[in-house]
Amino acid sequence: MHRRAHIAIPALAAALFTGAVALAAPATPGALPQVEVYKTPYCGCCGAWVTHLQQAGFSVKVQEVEDLTPLRARLGIPEAHASCHSAKIGSYVLEGHVPADDVKRLLEEKPQALGLAVPAMPAGAPGMDVPPEHAQAYATLLLRRDAPAQVYVQHPAGK
Repeated sequence: MHRRAHIAIPALAAALFTGAVALAAPATPGALPQVEVYKTPYCGCCGAWVTHLQQAGFSVKVQEVEDLTPLRARLGIPEAHASCHSAKIGSYVLEGHVPADDVKRLLEEKPQALGLAVPAMPAGAPGMDVPPEHAQAYATLLLRRDAPAQVYVQHPAGK
């Protein structure tokens, strides 16, 4: 019995040291959860928003669907706040061109909410890139389950 222990312990230590045992490796501190994006195959700005998220450190899984209306209804996103794509991240939903920094803030603060939305497609929002002088002011809304949406972040024109 002792002979096996003398062989097994150095082997386990070597495996841990070299990273051969993947389960023993700690999770990356501050790792961001994956974003599941639902978009139609016909929208180019959605792809630009996905790139924006990836550049901010998010991993993204894209699923193309023909019609987002039933998905938004299932996720609880009001049509009044609809845009061209929807997403899920953890227990939250995202609708439209929500900036990655707003998503990170949501994940850090963990409010009791459905998620975030940038209704319509405002020029200058991530994925809706225009020269700064043409960028519109827009708001990222905090969607509540049992109350009206409220402004979460106000984004000024020209940025």
